[in-house]
Amino acid sequence: MNLDVTSAAFENGGLIPPKYTADGQDISPPLGWSGVPEGTQSLALICDDPDAPVGTWVHWLMWNIPPEVTGLNENIPPNAALENGIRQGTTDFNQIGYGGPAPPSGTHRYFFKIYALDSMLNLPPGATKPGLEKAMSGHILAKGELMGKYARKRR
Repeated sequence: MNLDVTSAAFENGGLIPPKYTADGQDISPPLGWSGVPEGTQSLALICDDPDAPVGTWVHWLMWNIPPEVTGLNENIPPNAALENGIRQGTTDFNQIGYGGPAPPSGTHRYFFKIYALDSMLNLPPGATKPGLEKAMSGHILAKGELMGKYARKRR
C-alpha cells in the first residue's frame, strides 16, 4: 500500500528551495501525506540522501507521529521530544532534528519517506536510523516518498 507524500515547497523530482538547505535557513520543509490505512497506530519519517560520497546520509528521523496527523509545518524545532509524543532522532550531522541538504558536489537526491506503522515505537528520543529501521521492522503497513533534488551553486 502506498501513501501519497507532497510538499508545498517543491514537487516530486523537483528542486528543493535553498531556504530548506544548509545554504539558506536550514529549516525543515512543509510535508503532507494522505492514504494512511486503517489500523495505523503511528507514522515515521526518514529523510536521507543516497548520493552522498560516504554512502546514504541521514538528514531527518521522526517517529510516533499520531496517525491523524496529515503533515508537518515547515521549521519543526530540533527537539528530541515534540508535542503529541512525536520523537526525533540523531542524524548523520550528529544532531537531533532536520539537517538540510549540503552536497559537497553535484546534484543529490533527497528522499522524504513516510511509513504507516501498526504500532507505536518503543524507541528513545535521539535514536539513529539503524535503531528506527529495526524498531519498524515487521510493522510497516504502507510507505510513501517524496524526492527532491539540490545542488550548490559554484562560487
